[in-house]
Amino acid sequence: MKGLYFQQSSTDEEITFVFQEKEDLPVTEDNFVKLQVKACALSQINTKLLAEMKMKKDLFPVGREIAGIVLDVGSKVSFFQPDDEVVGILPLDSEDPGLCEVVRVHEHYLVHKPEKVTWTEAAGSIRDGVRAYTALHYLSHLSPGKSVLIMDGASAFGTIAIQLAHHRGAKVISTACSLEDKQCLERFRPPIARVIDVSNGKVHVAESCLEETGGLGVDIVLDAGVRLYSKDDEPAVKLQLLPHKHDIITLLGVGGHWVTTEENLQLRILKDVMEKLSTGVFRPQLDEPIPLYEAKVSMEAVQKNQGRKKQVVQF
Repeated sequence: MKGLYFQQSSTDEEITFVFQEKEDLPVTEDNFVKLQVKACALSQINTKLLAEMKMKKDLFPVGREIAGIVLDVGSKVSFFQPDDEVVGILPLDSEDPGLCEVVRVHEHYLVHKPEKVTWTEAAGSIRDGVRAYTALHYLSHLSPGKSVLIMDGASAFGTIAIQLAHHRGAKVISTACSLEDKQCLERFRPPIARVIDVSNGKVHVAESCLEETGGLGVDIVLDAGVRLYSKDDEPAVKLQLLPHKHDIITLLGVGGHWVTTEENLQLRILKDVMEKLSTGVFRPQLDEPIPLYEAKVSMEAVQKNQGRKKQVVQF
């Protein structure tokens, strides 16, 4: 049984993805569940975070957003039984890659998958759904009537955040980084109040938001990265149409909330995310499912931040 892992170069600049033969899983014990993986979504690996947490290994498992069928349960497992369909996020210290046919995971990292939700939808929504839910519900207390700016709304995370904000009755403004993204955002129903095309670098996001809100500013901003310094002080690769931190401060209304992805939002409200997916509050933006043997090439592209849609490996 093979799984996908990554190796980091000595310079820590490049990582290489490799399939590695994996030992058979031990007998399922205590609160652990043995899971047959049916789908695993691909997300960029934050090597900086892993280094800060001193989690460096020769081989690090790849793939954390999984959906699958319970094969076996430990003696202390109380939430699941064999043949249950589940979805969840493997913890950072998991020894098993999600990109493997069978994994072992603690029951507290899983929830039941609603019957009407497909394997790829479940795996492709869980991480971005949790991030959007955390940002809008817990960090910024979104409520009906509030205005929210969602940067790069056509991204996998942005599309779910927009749908969740609409579900809560918010007025949504979003930025588009290309003509294709702009057309995608303009097709949203209910419609987005304003789509700001920043692809040519000439549109001022703060001015557009203040104009849309009658000069009051927006209540909530979810960024997709920001420039912390002037253009002369930051590498060109990081600029990529990102707003300056002062632009964000300018466009915020009184008492507004700025939720940043600069050092990453993270996890937790798994069950509510699956319920929202099941009831149609949001739908993920998924690419065509890919087979496991293509996971190495696809993961290399994901790590380079190529592609707009969520990549999901289907087993």
